[in-house]
Amino acid sequence: MEKPTLTVLYSKDYITEQVKRLGEEISRDYAQEEVLLVGVLKGSFLFFADLVREITSQVVVDFVRLASYGSDTQSSGIVEMRKDLEEPIKGRNVIIVEDIVDSGFTLQSLYNRLLLRDPKSLKICTLIDKKARREVDIDADYTGITMEDGFIVGYGLDFDEKYRNLPDIYLVEGV
Repeated sequence: MEKPTLTVLYSKDYITEQVKRLGEEISRDYAQEEVLLVGVLKGSFLFFADLVREITSQVVVDFVRLASYGSDTQSSGIVEMRKDLEEPIKGRNVIIVEDIVDSGFTLQSLYNRLLLRDPKSLKICTLIDKKARREVDIDADYTGITMEDGFIVGYGLDFDEKYRNLPDIYLVEGV
């Protein structure tokens, strides 16, 4: 396979600005309350770490890991929970932190599962909201960057488990 062409789409500085803005919005909304941030592994780990440092409210962190089945480019809508939360969420303010909302299948599945656990509030924060490929009706409450379409890597986002370490977000061509 040929090496794909990577073109910078969002610079590290631009990403930092968006993460800072999201942290300010969450801090404002939960100024006097504790919030449990739920990071969706693996892709959200860099965004999650940077976001946590930007929030001034009391924060508790936990993680889930999900797997969706289908082809490399399209989800089947079947989602398996590989790692569940360790923290109870009943009666708590919870924000799911996702790297990218694409088809929405995985996020909708997680949202509905967590809603059954009776949180006080349940919101979604995403770094990237990719509208063009949305197949279910789910929207983020906090959005860093909205884009239409394109395959991207960097800042935690991967292609075949590679490129997560890149500081910028790149558009991938030739795959």
